Amino acid sequence: MGVIARDGEHEVDIQRSRFRCVVARVGDVDAATAVIARVRKDGPDATHHCTALRIGDPDTGNLVARSNDDGEPGGTAGAPMLEVLTRRGLTDVVAVVSRWFGGTKLGAGGLIRAYSGVLAETLDHVGTLRRVRHHELLVSVPHDRAGRIEHDLRNSPYLLRDTDYGSDVTFTVAVTDPARFEEWLAEHSGGGIEAVDAGPRDLYLP
Repeated sequence: MGVIARDGEHEVDIQRSRFRCVVARVGDVDAATAVIARVRKDGPDATHHCTALRIGDPDTGNLVARSNDDGEPGGTAGAPMLEVLTRRGLTDVVAVVSRWFGGTKLGAGGLIRAYSGVLAETLDHVGTLRRVRHHELLVSVPHDRAGRIEHDLRNSPYLLRDTDYGSDVTFTVAVTDPARFEEWLAEHSGGGIEAVDAGPRDLYLP
C-alpha cells in the first residue's frame, strides 16, 4: 500500500476559477473530518470544498472510502478525486479541493478534469511512500556477544530499530518474514538465541 510522503497543498487556476488542493495523512475518519473542518474554516469564501478519503487496509477489506461533491454536479468532483487515490493505491489519506468560482462554467467534463487534475498534481508534489507491514522482534543477547550480533544485523537485510542496554543487550528488529529471520538468527548466533515477537508495525519506505 502507498501513503503520501508528507502533507501539502497545491493551487491552480482554470478559466478564472481557483482550485486549491490540500492532502494530509490521517489514521482514522475522525482525523480526516478534522482536516476537512480546518480547510473549510481557512477558506470560508470558497464556493465548494470537495473531498475524498481512503483509510485502512484494502487487502483485509478494512477500508473506508468516501467522497463528497459539496454542491458540484453529482460525480464531477469527489468521485473523480477518489478515483485518483484508488488508482495510485493510496491509503490513510484525505484530500480536499476548494474551488472559488470565477464566473465561467466548466461543464461536467471540465469539472472532472479540474478536480482530478489538481489532486494528481498535488500528489506528485508531496510524493509517496510504501506502507509495509513488519513484525518487531526482540532479540536479547549477553553483552559479550552483542557486538558481533549487532554488526551482523547492521549488515543484514533486516531493520535494526533500537538497542537497549540492560542486564542483556536487547535489539529491536523489524522483519517481514519472522520465520526466515529465525533461520538467519540461528545461523549467525550458533543457536540458543530466540526472538520474541513484539507485534506488528507498519513502516513507511521509499
